[in-house]
Amino acid sequence: MASVNLDGVAIADWTSFHQQCKQAFGFPDFYAGTMDAWVDCLSYLRDADGMTSFRLKPDEVLQIVVQDAARMQGQAPDILEEMTFCIAGINERYEDYGEKPALKLVLL
Repeated sequence: MASVNLDGVAIADWTSFHQQCKQAFGFPDFYAGTMDAWVDCLSYLRDADGMTSFRLKPDEVLQIVVQDAARMQGQAPDILEEMTFCIAGINERYEDYGEKPALKLVLL
């Protein structure tokens, strides 16, 4: 299973979240650093569009591991909540296209 790790201790605000995600996911240089852009990039994990450094197979899932999630929850609860909400929406989008969900969030 493909996996990406995010450091919950280092995520204290939206800027640090998007900087870390850009690097971890391999988002393109033109990544806008917004949740709309985050959703757009992660909606093409099985396409050759190059929106991330990942290219998933039809049944493959990208596991997003948030290390020190409790710390992130304490210092940036709105980010963790929005991330969870967006992952559910992205997976729903994949299902709408007849594909299996592509993302799994793991909080450690």
